[in-house]
Amino acid sequence: MRAGDVIRQHRFRVRMQPVSTASEAMLEPATTVAAVDLGSNSFHLVVARAVGGELHVVDRIKESVRLAAGLDEDRCLSQAASERALDCLARFGQRLQHLPRGRVRAVGTNTLRRAHGLDDFLERAEAALGHPIDIIYGAEEARLIYGGVVQDLGEDWPRRLVVDIGGGSTELIVGELAEPSAMESVSLGAVVHTCQHFPDGEITEPRWQAAVLAAQVALEPLARRYREAGWDVALGASGSVKAIRDVCVQAGWTEMVLTPDVLRKLAKAICQAGHVDKLDFGGLSADRRPIFVGGAAILTAVFESLDVAAMSVSDKALREGVLLDLLGRLAQNDVREASVAAAGRRFSVDTAHAERVAETAQRLLADASDWIEDTAASDLLRWAALLHEVGLVIAHKGYHRHGEYIVRNADLQGFSQTEQTVLAALLRLHHGKFGRSALAALPSTYQDTTERLAVLLRLAVLLHRGRSPHEQPPVHLIIDKSCLTLTFDDGWLERHPLTREDLARECERLKRVNYTLRVDG
Repeated sequence: MRAGDVIRQHRFRVRMQPVSTASEAMLEPATTVAAVDLGSNSFHLVVARAVGGELHVVDRIKESVRLAAGLDEDRCLSQAASERALDCLARFGQRLQHLPRGRVRAVGTNTLRRAHGLDDFLERAEAALGHPIDIIYGAEEARLIYGGVVQDLGEDWPRRLVVDIGGGSTELIVGELAEPSAMESVSLGAVVHTCQHFPDGEITEPRWQAAVLAAQVALEPLARRYREAGWDVALGASGSVKAIRDVCVQAGWTEMVLTPDVLRKLAKAICQAGHVDKLDFGGLSADRRPIFVGGAAILTAVFESLDVAAMSVSDKALREGVLLDLLGRLAQNDVREASVAAAGRRFSVDTAHAERVAETAQRLLADASDWIEDTAASDLLRWAALLHEVGLVIAHKGYHRHGEYIVRNADLQGFSQTEQTVLAALLRLHHGKFGRSALAALPSTYQDTTERLAVLLRLAVLLHRGRSPHEQPPVHLIIDKSCLTLTFDDGWLERHPLTREDLARECERLKRVNYTLRVDG
């Protein structure tokens, strides 16, 4: 069944769906949160309050930054694009300065995923915003978009297709009710597609057809699978689709729903205009005009490739999904927990053993609170401990390297690129030679903390080498700069000679990377 068989004229509500009862119970009476979407075309800020089980938007700011247009051939951000972004984030930062860390989540999408040499830019961007910035994978972006778009649909039209055309990528998701079942992020964006196919602004019918065909080629690998999945309702999201809807409504071609016939009328009008600067359509804003034609070509290709009969347009997108995900984290309902548990099951991890290692690692971290002050460190250390043996599914020899590869490349829902890279580095460093090269892929601001977490994880794993299900080592940790002293209660170490020998060897390994480990037992 296609969307046209079910939906005719549906206007999506602006008020967001109530948060779950479990989440509401964990939140303060009025919790203010904010989401920042660093898109390839525009940056968005949304501030909302969770009150009485409902999420009310209290402020929105949108600025056109055109980040994607600032990438050169080497995928480096131009100075001009960087300054536009930093100026925008400084303004956002003023609005967010009274919100504490943990109540704001900022996410970077396609352009920041693709860009090279971002260390300096991200450091300045986080300083301007006053909050961390997570660069998220395409699959994670798709998951958050889906959650934001479908949150207030209830159980109407249970099978959903969601299409989000951004400045640098297009996300396509098919799901059943609130659960996405197929998620893809395709390198098709309104900014990039316009620059590629209409570089001088001139629009001709051959150029239009070439732009649509190029988008169809990019969609071809997933088109059949999506068509066979089917859906009850097709939903468009984000600026390009909303701009197309507004133009078509203003022109009188539709009351609200986009159809292939409506898009054909739009294509004819675009080609008749002849130039990007002459796209003087009612409902089209000045900042959207320069990239409108690329977005329209991509949406046309989506309709043709996926055989979409009708599409309604949602006012929600990635940022609303980020808000709900953030509320889940605050209410101890973090999707990352479920993602780690699912990975453990998938790779046949000895969960009971991993939990014991995680508990010891957490106790060591508690003793090292002055050594590692990052508030996110506790969760990252625990998740690494829970996953430290995933590489055994391949082989015992070099299992830490296998684990690093698995975690670096797995689809771990809820994790940013940096968080996933930290986990991969911890798995690589928890066993064997301590090679600092494993930290090279991390932003410089994360390297010291990750290295110290790796030291704690190594000790926790070593202390559980005997895999006893009945005891936790009675260990305490004292740290003075790079000198670590382990002490044990009740002569425990004397009764565990293998552990004593392992610790002696670990002293030598850590000495090579300028750590001093002392053992009192």
